[in-house]
Amino acid sequence: MDAKQIREWDDKYVLHTYARAPFVFDRGQGTRLTDTEGKVYLDFVSGIAVNALGYGDEEVCSAIAEQAHKVIHTSNLYLTAPQSQLAKLLVDHSFADKVFFCNSGSEAVEAAIKFSRKYAQVHSGPDRIEFIAMSGAFHGRTMGALALTPRDHYQDPFVPLMPGARIAAFNDLDSVKALASDKTCAIIVEPVQGEGGVNPADPAFIQGLRALCDEIGALLIFDEVQCGLGRTGTLWAHEPYGVAPDLMTVAKPVAGGLPMGVTFLTDEVAAVIGPGDHASTFAGGAVVAAAGVKVVGRIADPEFLAHVRAMGARLEAGLLKLQARHNSITEVRGRGLIWGVQCDRPVKPVLDAALGQGLLLINAGPNVVRLIPPLVVDEADVDMALAVLDQAFAEAMQ
Repeated sequence: MDAKQIREWDDKYVLHTYARAPFVFDRGQGTRLTDTEGKVYLDFVSGIAVNALGYGDEEVCSAIAEQAHKVIHTSNLYLTAPQSQLAKLLVDHSFADKVFFCNSGSEAVEAAIKFSRKYAQVHSGPDRIEFIAMSGAFHGRTMGALALTPRDHYQDPFVPLMPGARIAAFNDLDSVKALASDKTCAIIVEPVQGEGGVNPADPAFIQGLRALCDEIGALLIFDEVQCGLGRTGTLWAHEPYGVAPDLMTVAKPVAGGLPMGVTFLTDEVAAVIGPGDHASTFAGGAVVAAAGVKVVGRIADPEFLAHVRAMGARLEAGLLKLQARHNSITEVRGRGLIWGVQCDRPVKPVLDAALGQGLLLINAGPNVVRLIPPLVVDEADVDMALAVLDQAFAEAMQ
């Protein structure tokens, strides 16, 4: 179909909640996308940290096609093998005893909110309703998740939001303790903030949150929607901190580009949730779960994670060299294959310059360039991205 026609139909028929690029993608392979005009782009966005295995992965595509020819949808009134297989795989490779399937990161957070409220009601009574979230957090745009996402421009058009949301300073344990009380139901935190600027949590902060939750009888929720499932070079972003949460939310890469979210729970939390407490018609569908089995199995392989760490180290070293050459770069931070380049001015000109040279990048706030490539990038991909980014900074930040 003609790109001009596609854009016209999009303008006329689609509700515009996104600022879209002007071109139209037609196909992808590996780490590259091709538009309808034949231009090829090196992708360091990954569908916003979704396409961990890149495009056209044979195992994932075959699993989707095979399952689609068997059964696509049955609802959650009936069992299918792929959902049970994926659930066992996720539990076997995590702290959790149970998982709840849904369709997105926001839905995974909403489930964690509900499960925490139910747990508190059963164990502490009806007054324990408060959640503590962090400055710079992003947990989603549905009403409960939005209340825990402290961005005025996101929240203001939709007030009143869910009551009981308290906001502490990220990486400041004292500020969390100042808000914590016998009304605190749960504390939620991203081990590595994504939308907030790619900010890794300090080990002492995460460990202190675990101790605080244990002390006051609150639950600890890790939001790994963007930073989880191999993105940081370990299967879960919280692993290096040496503590486990009570609940965890994961979504973006789980099903290879198909919509899936997962809420992980311990048995203690799961024990208070029964039939009718929560549900989702499409969640964990057979086709999506079949893709998830392939994706999770591949990423959980220690050799795959070692590759992520090696490419992450190469990317970090190159970004630090860029910082030394470009005065506009004030900080480089991240882990594995999620990196933020903090600048002293808005980075949109850099993104535009890189796009003109065929490199897809996004920001994480107005002054941060975010790099979240497919986890299958190789040395040549990383080196090419660094070279383009170097030239983009030279052109756009003089």
